[in-house]
Amino acid sequence: MRNAPHLLLNTPDIEIWPHGLLRARSNHDARLLATASHVLRRKRDGRYLAARLHHGLMPLVPRLAEEPGIEPALALLEQRLAQPARIPPPAGNLPLDGLQRRLDQLDIDPTDYAARTGLPLVAEPACLHLAGFDRYRRPLWLSARAGRAWQRLRTAAALDSIAVDAISGYRSHDYQLGIFERKLARGLEVGEILGVNAAPGYSEHHGGNALDIGTPGEPPAEESFEHTPAFTWLQRRAGDFGFVMSYPRDNPHGIVHEPWHWCFHD
Repeated sequence: MRNAPHLLLNTPDIEIWPHGLLRARSNHDARLLATASHVLRRKRDGRYLAARLHHGLMPLVPRLAEEPGIEPALALLEQRLAQPARIPPPAGNLPLDGLQRRLDQLDIDPTDYAARTGLPLVAEPACLHLAGFDRYRRPLWLSARAGRAWQRLRTAAALDSIAVDAISGYRSHDYQLGIFERKLARGLEVGEILGVNAAPGYSEHHGGNALDIGTPGEPPAEESFEHTPAFTWLQRRAGDFGFVMSYPRDNPHGIVHEPWHWCFHD
């Protein structure tokens, strides 16, 4: 739907991206993405699966029909294409029934992990809203309310001569699993990673309400951020917009001090 380019439609296995927001990875991709109203992207590895063109669906992988979750994703897309723009986007959250498989891959017992950390399970929203772009010019997906609050916060900071930018927003359960897999490949142990990253299913980023915030010229997600004027401003004003720093020093969750991680609360 070109009249609603700000919506990311979410399913357990596949994301449905609107026109113009995905980066082309080849000349062939560029031509398709330029004319597609939507692109279906596999959440597990980011692979582009199909493009919805004006004359129909264009598969981008062999055996598209065998892709896990392809039928409900296509049904959701066609439903949205058939509805007038005034119909609200999908509401609610996705089911959590695929989470155990991801935790099993890391040998994490969810009952033990939840008891030790006090972190709740966080479901993925069925729909996310474009809240601008992050430092790397990637689309920043957030819940509608968090996105509006973030825009108000940035404007207020700018009026006080403070520049803040987003490092990352929404992350799927699969994306969080990928963080662990990449760090494991570098030789880290699961226990080490859990001191820095919440287990898949337990990160506030899954719900579309959490932001990693930075300031130009400062490296991303580093403790040194707390010594910047931007952090001082956030401590004083972020609460006015509903944002709270989730992991201060000596927090009860066992997560390292993260002055860059802020979560929106209604």
